[in-house]
Formats: sequence, structure tokens, C-alpha cells
Amino acid sequence: MGLFSSRKTHVVDTDILVIGGGFGGCGAAYESRYWGRKLKVTLVEKANIERSGAVAHGLSAINCYMGMRWDENQPEDFVRYARGDLMGLVREDLIYDIARHVDGTVHLFEEWGLPIMRNPETGHYLREGKWQVMIHGESYKPIIAEAARKSASEVHNRIMVTHLLLDATHPNRVAGAVGFNVRDGSFYVFRAKAVIAAAGGASHIFKPRSVGEGMGRTWYAPWSSASAYGLVLRAGAQMIQMENRIVLARFKDGYGPVGAWFLLLKALATNAYGERFEASMLDDMKSLVGKYAETTPLPTCLRNHAVLQELKAGRGPIYMQTQNAIDTREKEEIGWEDFLDMTVGQAVVWASQNIDPKEKPSELITSEPYVMGSHATCSGAWASGPADCAPADYQWGHNRMTTVEGLFGAGDTIGGSAHKFSSGSFTEGRIAGKAAVRYVMALVGNAPQVDDTQIRMLQEEIFKPLANHAIGKHEIVAGSVAPSYISPLHGLQRLEKIMDEYVGGISTQYMTSEPMLKRGLELLTMLREDLDHIGAEGLHQLQRTWELKHRVWTSEAVLRHTLYRQETRWPGYYYRGDFPKLDDAAWHAFTASRYDAKSGEWQMSKLPVHHIIA
Repeated sequence: MGLFSSRKTHVVDTDILVIGGGFGGCGAAYESRYWGRKLKVTLVEKANIERSGAVAHGLSAINCYMGMRWDENQPEDFVRYARGDLMGLVREDLIYDIARHVDGTVHLFEEWGLPIMRNPETGHYLREGKWQVMIHGESYKPIIAEAARKSASEVHNRIMVTHLLLDATHPNRVAGAVGFNVRDGSFYVFRAKAVIAAAGGASHIFKPRSVGEGMGRTWYAPWSSASAYGLVLRAGAQMIQMENRIVLARFKDGYGPVGAWFLLLKALATNAYGERFEASMLDDMKSLVGKYAETTPLPTCLRNHAVLQELKAGRGPIYMQTQNAIDTREKEEIGWEDFLDMTVGQAVVWASQNIDPKEKPSELITSEPYVMGSHATCSGAWASGPADCAPADYQWGHNRMTTVEGLFGAGDTIGGSAHKFSSGSFTEGRIAGKAAVRYVMALVGNAPQVDDTQIRMLQEEIFKPLANHAIGKHEIVAGSVAPSYISPLHGLQRLEKIMDEYVGGISTQYMTSEPMLKRGLELLTMLREDLDHIGAEGLHQLQRTWELKHRVWTSEAVLRHTLYRQETRWPGYYYRGDFPKLDDAAWHAFTASRYDAKSGEWQMSKLPVHHIIA
């Protein structure tokens, strides 16, 4: 270790290790304690679980709720909805499993003190849309975090987990994880019988629309640094649908959400001439995706496609006609609270641009792409499904266990189960927690073994950027440029430029092709090589270093999956210029990858899509 040989090391032995304190991790901790009363449950979070994860700022609605107590929707209905929105490609068993349990989760939230709005006429939860219920959600995350804190044996905040550990005697079995304290630099070794990966998906792998000092203003949480994928794929877990990035239509510049405005307030989107344009593009959509263009509601990606076509035709800006939707004081309050509960920056943008939403419309725009498994897309790890409804080839172990034995996932980590959002992620965490308890109880003395040599090598790798900076800082020129190392910011800017220009970002109107992807892979490989020489000035920059490395590994998976799928399955999310149409005959399948850390090789394949709901 050289300069850093005196660094403190903390060894934590636990039965179940939960990585990530967002909604998936909180659900996993809660349910692991419920079923594993005598087990040690340890939760590790990069920030502080009180305000961490994608819901850190709060939310204005719970977007996944059936309402079975009032016979509003059934789980089968939700599967059909998610399947239609994802153009036919979802893990129906996983989505059904979440849908049949999610109402119980929401009722728990209300018991814990979450204020859920009620319809004064029916007494039911106030619906924003078919699947959404309105909440007063500024304190949504602290309420859920309290349950996790009371459930876990230990909560370790401010620990950046960098690598998973594999069993020394069983190479495809997880044995724990390592990381460091972002405040004091201590090295942490977590030895565990089971690991539940519930870290965040990926923002800032594509160049954002916000630039300069506003670069941190993105739609998905900017601190979500792809650890959900960077951890599990390097451990050898099979990944699916990593090409299925998501692009959102949002209020311009502030990334304010549009759901409440569309669904509850019934505001309309038009082009600059006041024309509603989606219906006029139906024939164009049918030529690209066939029968999926007739899905009700229109799939999210196709709504994006319509916006993009209007902008390309010069009929922008696209406007949300807010002034026509706000005709009462109550609606005006709902519109503002929608932002103040979760996206305060949008209210600030309106104020700074002299926009009063009850007087004039506000611009909409599509965002840069994000990669996540908990929202309206399906990126993530391939997971074993529920025993009672998953097809035989979707089952090889306990529910929500990845292809690495003992490694479970929830939230952004698990692929194929779109549209779970906050309540569904917590529910999936509960499902994974219960399964992990069963797995641990079945081990009976056959616990994983941790290799001390592996730990020492990882410790040296983790803190090497500090040594690179300590040695190379004396050669700094032009303020911050050093010939012997790159900084985390320089690396992030290179990554975003590569992904934006070659893998279908905003600068190419989400367009890519085989030659562009192959060139992007060349540049991404060079960047990954240069990361061996990254320098970190202090612990904050060391955290940024490992966030960048997780983003780079995830980006390569995204690129390779996009290259492998030779069709345009989701126009509006991205386009393959060389394969512009959907091709169900050849590509009604999941794309899958597995990375071999020893050989450095990626294995690409297809996995079958089974439809279990008529």
C-alpha cells in the first residue's frame, strides 16, 4: 500500500448485506428482519439513508398502486400495461410478482405516516392516473428510511462500495463486498452469506442537456452512478436489456415532471402552432413498430418519437398548455406542489423566466438517456423468478437471485421488471429480502469463504488513485492538467461525449448505427485503459473516481447491447439508423450479456420472452 499502509480496516461479518439505502434497499432490510429475526442484517449506503436514492428530494405521487381493495385494478392488468409500454419485452413473472404485493407496501407506508391524498367523494386514494395515487411526499424518504433503520442490525452510512467479493472455494458465489468511508478513508470489508444489491441506476453516462454550472441538474438523481450494474456485472452476473435506456419528456431546463399535468390536470401538449400532433403520426409509427403503435395508452417511447418528429420538422418549441388546465385555485396549488414536493428547480426556472403557468404555456423537451431498471425501462440483471408463476427456464434458485449464487437484487438492479417506481422497488426489496433469508437459512455451515489475497489486491486498487495524485501533482500544468493522470471530471466528460456522439444521445437526436457504435467502443476502451491512471486529490475525488468507473463499465454494457440488437425496438429512446424498424420475427427476445473478469471477454446472447398473461 505504500503511502497508505496505515489506513484503518474495518471487517464486518453479517448474514445479509444490503447495498444501497434507496427504496429497494430499505424494503430488503425491512423484510429481511421480518423473516430473519435472529439474522444479522447490515445495510450499507454511500450517502445517508435519511435522504438517499432517487426519492431523496421527495415525490408527489406513488406511481405503482393497483387499488385491489376497491377493485380498481388487478395485477394482470398491470402486466398488460407494462408489456404494452415496453413493446412486448418484459419479464411478466417479475412484474406480476410485484403487482400482487405492492398494495400491501403502500398501505404500510400510510401506516408509517405517509400522507396519501383521498378522493373526497369516494374515500379512495386520489388517482393521478390509472396506476398513480397522489401524496404529500416531501418527507417520503425519511419515513421509509426510519423503518429500514429500525429493521437493520447495523446501518453504515457514507460507505462507497466498490467491488463485490466472490467465494474463494466457489467462484460463482458471492461472499461480501469491499469499499471505503468517504469521510475518513477507512477501508471496509463486509463478509456476508448473502448480498442484496439495491444500488442506483445510471445518470450522467450520456451528456446532459444542462451544461456548465447546471450540469448537476438532471432528471434522474445525479448521484445515481450506475453502481447497480457496475458491481454485479463485474462479479459475472448475466445482464439483460441494457440497451433499453429511457428518455423522458420533461419541462425544459428544470426537468420538472409532466405526469400530474397530463393525467390529473388534463393539460395538453401542442407544437408551436397550438396543434396536437400525436394522432397525425400514427401511420408513421405503424411503419416503424407495426401493431405496437395501436397500444393503449400509446407507449412512452412513441410519445417521445412524436415530439422529436415535430422538432425535426421545425414545428417546435413543444408546449404544455398549462394556462388552459389551471382554472381553479385547487388545481393551481396541485401544479405548484407537484414541483415543490420533488423538483424545486422547475419552480425556480419558471420564476427566473417570468413564466406564470396560469398565464402562459411552458416548454417541453426530451431528456438525455438514463439507464435504470426501476422506472419505465428494463435494464438490469437477469434474475430467478417466483416459483409459482415463473416459466421453468426463468427459475434456477431463490426469487430475485441473479446468476451469481447468493447475489440478489432489487430496484434498479433487476432487469425485465419495468414500471415499479418507488413502491414497486420497495416491494421488490421485500421479495429479495425474504428470499435471501431462505437462502441463508439453507446454507447450514456452508458459508462462503473470503480470500485475504483478493481483499489486499482490491484495497490497493481502490486507493491507487490517491497515490497517483500524490506522485503526479508536482507535474500539474495549466491549473489542473497533469501529464501522468486524469481527473474524475475529465474522465466523466470524456465518457459523456463518447456516449452522446456514438451511442445515441441528444447531439445525434438519439441516432446510432453499427459503425458509430464500433467507433464508440474503440474510444470507450481507450478511456477504460486511461482509468488505470486516474488521480484523486482527496476522498471526495476518490468517490467520484469509483462512481466514474461504475459508469464506464455500465456504459460498455449499454453499447454492446445496443450493437447486438439489430433493430429499433424503442423509437424515441434510441434509433439504429442501419436497422430503423422493429423486427419481431428475429428480435422478440431479451438481449443478454455476461462479462468474464478473468478473460476480459463479453459473451452476448438472446434469452426467450415468455408471455404468461393473456
